[in-house]
Amino acid sequence: MQALTPTTSLKSLFQTKRLRNADRLASTPLVIQCVYRFDSGNLTSSGGVGASRADWQSSCAILASKVVSQQQDTEKGGNADITAVNGHKTLDLVSLANLPKPLSISDLSPAPMHGSQLRVAYQGVPGAYSEAAAGKAYPNCEAIPCDQFEVAFQAVELWIADRAVLPIENSLGGSIHRNYDLLLRHRLHIVGEVQLPVHHCLLALPGVRKEYLTRVISHPQALAQCELTLTKLGLNVAREAVDDTAGAAEFVAAKNLRDTAAIASSRAADLYGLNILADGIQDDSSNVTRFVMLAREPIIPRTDRPFKTSIVFAHDKGTSVLFKVLSAFAFRNISLTKIESRPHRNRPIRLVDDANVGTAKHFEYMFYVDFEASMAEVRAQNALAEVQEFTSFLRVLGSYPMDMTPWCPSRGE
Repeated sequence: MQALTPTTSLKSLFQTKRLRNADRLASTPLVIQCVYRFDSGNLTSSGGVGASRADWQSSCAILASKVVSQQQDTEKGGNADITAVNGHKTLDLVSLANLPKPLSISDLSPAPMHGSQLRVAYQGVPGAYSEAAAGKAYPNCEAIPCDQFEVAFQAVELWIADRAVLPIENSLGGSIHRNYDLLLRHRLHIVGEVQLPVHHCLLALPGVRKEYLTRVISHPQALAQCELTLTKLGLNVAREAVDDTAGAAEFVAAKNLRDTAAIASSRAADLYGLNILADGIQDDSSNVTRFVMLAREPIIPRTDRPFKTSIVFAHDKGTSVLFKVLSAFAFRNISLTKIESRPHRNRPIRLVDDANVGTAKHFEYMFYVDFEASMAEVRAQNALAEVQEFTSFLRVLGSYPMDMTPWCPSRGE
């Protein structure tokens, strides 16, 4: 594993530029102690786990601590921090006043030259499917692993990464609800999407046979996606959930667990020196995960290729206006590709008093909608103008090119 410039160089960079940037930097500038990027070059020749795992975990912990502190500040603020957008009260979950001032690119590193390598944050460790999605979305990028989804968002907001590639839904497991919530909480924009076929393998240490196994570990969705196949293989073993698939493979290798197998990709097997006991163990060969690409600034919508637009909206009077909102798209022949509801974070339940039947309780929802149209099209603009009339909150998460690459079931990486 190859490390970026360590602590001292970043500190010296801040010190030499602090006087020139005094008008832009706060009185107590943020100091990033260390940031690491990962590749397979530093793995041991025997295929074992590299030695810098603790280092990149340390940098992730720094970012994670900021996420927690900001979340606590937001929850204490309650509804007092709600601002107004388009004449309506918003449902934003983080006040801009509570966010740290983003570092400028000149504070972190020299201005990138034309064609310079993009830094792309993803959740997991090297060998994760998210790393593969980052490489598909941005070939030859510098992939930056993060231990939490929140950390990936923060890495882009703080200029540590240029983009983030995060899963949003899986064809078998459904929506990644955590990332839907984080899209609303943070101020990043969706600038693209990528669909990645998922090809699971059963991995174990060299010399370990299937009959020796007593448990299988992996991400909860990976375990669910392979349940039937594991049973057909005669594996009457315990299933144990961990944070990510590649992390499960790394754990087996690092702890030298000869009674434990991991469900992960074939690349994870190569990185961590594991053998593939069974290949393609997903229950459904048509297993694909959709990822979204996030950036600090939106892209300019166009009409020369298929575009998709993602929005989120809510209404103070519950779900009664949902039909009217959907009609705005149907009337203009705009196809919806996704609709997802999430409980309102600050006001999950609405009480309705009725003298005859008592007090009724209704859940309040946020609605996420993806539709096939570009914001550069007049019909999309008119549809959102009509939607705004029926909603108390409306936000465009992004208008971006659709992933039109031919798809076929994965047969390995």
